[in-house]
Amino acid sequence: MSAADGDFRPAGKHRELPSLGRLALRTRYALHQGSRVALYTAHSQLMRRMHRRLQQDLPDTPRIVPDGPIPGERRMLADIAALFAEDLKAVEAGHYPMPSDGTMSPRELLATSRAFFKDVPEVARRRATGAHQEVNAEPDGFAAALPRYYRQNFHFQTDGWLSEDSARLYDFQVDVLFSGATAAMRRRALVPFARILRHKDQRKVAYLDIACGTGGLLRPALAAFPRLTGTGLDLSEPYLNVARERTTTRRARFVTAMAEALPFPDGSVDVVSCVYLFHELPPKVRRQVIAEVARVLKPGGSFLFVDSLQTGDMPDYDGLLSVFPQQFHEPYFTSYLDEDLTGLCASEGLEQRWMTPAFVSRAVEFVKPT
Repeated sequence: MSAADGDFRPAGKHRELPSLGRLALRTRYALHQGSRVALYTAHSQLMRRMHRRLQQDLPDTPRIVPDGPIPGERRMLADIAALFAEDLKAVEAGHYPMPSDGTMSPRELLATSRAFFKDVPEVARRRATGAHQEVNAEPDGFAAALPRYYRQNFHFQTDGWLSEDSARLYDFQVDVLFSGATAAMRRRALVPFARILRHKDQRKVAYLDIACGTGGLLRPALAAFPRLTGTGLDLSEPYLNVARERTTTRRARFVTAMAEALPFPDGSVDVVSCVYLFHELPPKVRRQVIAEVARVLKPGGSFLFVDSLQTGDMPDYDGLLSVFPQQFHEPYFTSYLDEDLTGLCASEGLEQRWMTPAFVSRAVEFVKPT
């Protein structure tokens, strides 16, 4: 289905805002998102200046060669604006409340900004030297029991997924990369979620967010659907600790487990979601995760998926996608680009119902037939 097919109605009655209320809401939204774009763009520009200075004292890195077209800055900003327009439309329709993603006190912002810039030289060093196995050098404690593919410095980030310092910085780093648009891309999953819940008692819906990280989708889902209870599952105890800290509602539960071995009975979950997981899985593990999702879903249940665009989704972005694993340590990203996710899900009995591009992401709903 196309993006237009994804214009679902909210879980409740369609909400028509008075003109003054609509203007006020749009103004609030524009100020919030505009300030985020400005903040993260400024950090991105300063980071690039630091990189240019650092590269003078670091080994030369291989020349990056795109395999296809790369969109210009104007095109990317236009696509971010289009994403925000769809996000605002969903807010006006009542799918979810006005977003408050990334809201930090001045003190928190200053501390996070300092930590971000402190880490820039370390990321640059790993990129220049190809050092992406530091967290696997001497794994101990909980890390020793983690799968080998997981114990890497993904994105060349300090500590990989294995420390609370990494968890506290991760969302900020991703927003710098995507100019503050990350949360809006994640929220695309809440549009079909609202349609799913339209005729259901939210209190009776079993919801599981796999690879929940610091709760980037779980928190807005529980805010959008105030009677829903959700379980966040992740392999990283430090990331789950930060998720617990940031998630104030008692309707959230957290479980440490692998997505390829979900600790839930067959047919026990109504909605499963995952965000930015599959491009960081080896092909074999992707298939295992899809099989597990299909196993735990109830007949009629939905799998809500948000991840990177794939080759051909937005042809003008194909070159940019090919560059990404060359710039960051993403060992499974290239195989993800050409993975037939629709076919893999179909092989496990999950039918694709809806798909829409969302800037550099794709949002998809797969359904397990009744």
